[in-house]
Amino acid sequence: MKALRGVPLLTLLALTSCGIPATGVVEAGGPASGTLPMTQVYFVENGALVATPRTTTRPGDPEAALRLLMAGPQAGEGRLDGLSTEVPGVPTSMALPPATDEPGNTPSPDAPTVTVNGDAMTIRLPPGMDGLSDTGVRQIVCTAAAAYRLTRPSDATVTAEVTDGGGRRVTASDEGCPER
Repeated sequence: MKALRGVPLLTLLALTSCGIPATGVVEAGGPASGTLPMTQVYFVENGALVATPRTTTRPGDPEAALRLLMAGPQAGEGRLDGLSTEVPGVPTSMALPPATDEPGNTPSPDAPTVTVNGDAMTIRLPPGMDGLSDTGVRQIVCTAAAAYRLTRPSDATVTAEVTDGGGRRVTASDEGCPER
């Protein structure tokens, strides 16, 4: 009987030692890929704002979304490519190549800046981007607010003070921004 007492221990050792050595972290390329997040960029179609989905590597970043807006409408976007913009200094229709918001992409001095404080934003446009129409202001506010809401969902209204390149200030909110 004494010989049988060691059998469970030997069985346990045999089952737990499979002969595969332990390893550390194995580097095997980049992160898993999949669908990139989308942000809404607002353009104009037949005089009305329309939300246009664009891929982004920086969801929730209003400045990155505004850089996508500043690239203008892209070929193949929208219904029959009828998109335009009323933001001065932005290509008015079908600009190429597509915009990027890659983290390593250094914003130019011609890029807008955004400061966020709760549900309030201050958006400053660079020199040369002056004379904004009401529709142009709505494009900017709706685009920045949509990006902000990607990572901070809220029922609260987002307000923005937009200062154009000439120093004119306009305050607007994201109330009434089209969903899609």
